[in-house]
Amino acid sequence: MSLSPMTQLLRDAAAGDYAVGAFTVWNLESVYAIMQTAERLKSPVILQAGPAEAEHAGWAQLSWLALDAIRAASVPAVLNLDHGDTFESAVTAIDNGFGSVMIDVSQLPFEENVAETRRVVEYAHARGVEVEGELGRVGGAEAGIEVSDAEATQTDPDEAVEFVARTGIDTLAVAIGNAHGFYQGRPRINLDRLAQIRAKVPVPLVLHGGSSTPKDILHRAIDRGIAKINICTEFVSAFLQTYQAYATTPPTRLSIPAVFGPPRERGMELVEAKMRLFKSVGQA
Repeated sequence: MSLSPMTQLLRDAAAGDYAVGAFTVWNLESVYAIMQTAERLKSPVILQAGPAEAEHAGWAQLSWLALDAIRAASVPAVLNLDHGDTFESAVTAIDNGFGSVMIDVSQLPFEENVAETRRVVEYAHARGVEVEGELGRVGGAEAGIEVSDAEATQTDPDEAVEFVARTGIDTLAVAIGNAHGFYQGRPRINLDRLAQIRAKVPVPLVLHGGSSTPKDILHRAIDRGIAKINICTEFVSAFLQTYQAYATTPPTRLSIPAVFGPPRERGMELVEAKMRLFKSVGQA
């Protein structure tokens, strides 16, 4: 009952001056940490996995787990492919029940990006699945792809208008100085560029690299049209640091609740903090 189109979640967010958190999942603990928190806080939410996470867990297995948790919840939610880098990865996600897919071929020249993104849109829309595209190049490392500061390029507002029109995408990931992973120092997010894109582009906007972004920057980005904020590095780190702390604190009890319970609880704390930061609490 809670399965929702991505664009519906994001248009509601834009109208309500909040953003929906999109959190990476890879196993049962990660899925439950997110969905249980979303349910308790009455927040819409997006579960997402890239090809690396889906292949690690098994496409069908991870999809079944995530969709089962979403259907059992009362809050609106969607399962999204994050950073699909080939037509084939998008097809695999769609054929395994993902409600939305991102095709990220932003490293290609503009015309090739348009053509490949349009190819995914045609396949997805014929099956009732929405598509996120990316224009410009977000820096940092994600899904096995590293983009240096020198290679990172910001989204051109006029190109964005053409890109959306020619591809038919439903949501647009923008590059405005944001980067994947933890920031080294205060990020330099081009909020003026974001406002220019929002004024010209009719589809909801997505901010990748939300981990460790300061509160004031995120709130100003939401005010300027960001409706979806991706969180991967910080969420994974919450689990990892808790596992490490437990493993190095004798005596270690090798029971499932003792080993896997605390990381899930720490993940839930992180998700709650982000949902409050994005102002999505109570919006479902």
